[in-house]
Amino acid sequence: MTVVVFGHEHLAARDIKHAVRLRLLDGPLDLAWKHSGMTSDFIAEMMSQRLRSSRRLYNQLKQDIVYLANELIENAIKFRARGEVVVEALAQTDCFRLRVSNFIDSETATKFQRRLMNITVGDPGDLLIQQIEASATMTGNISGLGLLTLMSDYEVQFAWRFEENSSTQQTRLETYAAMAIPA
Repeated sequence: MTVVVFGHEHLAARDIKHAVRLRLLDGPLDLAWKHSGMTSDFIAEMMSQRLRSSRRLYNQLKQDIVYLANELIENAIKFRARGEVVVEALAQTDCFRLRVSNFIDSETATKFQRRLMNITVGDPGDLLIQQIEASATMTGNISGLGLLTLMSDYEVQFAWRFEENSSTQQTRLETYAAMAIPA
């Protein structure tokens, strides 16, 4: 097995103690994008409860968590190979952490790693502007805009861990995110 990590490697801890864990399974429900919105809303509601005393902070944190969770879960559902998507969320004192795990095929893993080589270097704000400008002339996929927006505008830190299994031709992808919680 080959393991490759991109982004902030310190975030790629395998153990998130006390995290809420949700498993989105393939099956009769036919796992689809609509499930990312429902799951994101649920996670945001759970993780922002402790700030309920400040309506402004509560609403802001809830919206930020919904956006972050929805982006990562939607990507996991959209690009996954058959199988479950596991979402783990944890609200610490000053930080919200999220890990989304799924399996992708080898071709998708290679394409995404190439994309991450560009996304993880340079200033996220500059990269976001470049990607927006490039998307104005492109047709089709605008890959990376959501991640760059989260990095630039929300100051989210990311790590991606790829664990390739050559015997199954699948790669386990774990996406880690950390976002500051306002004091």
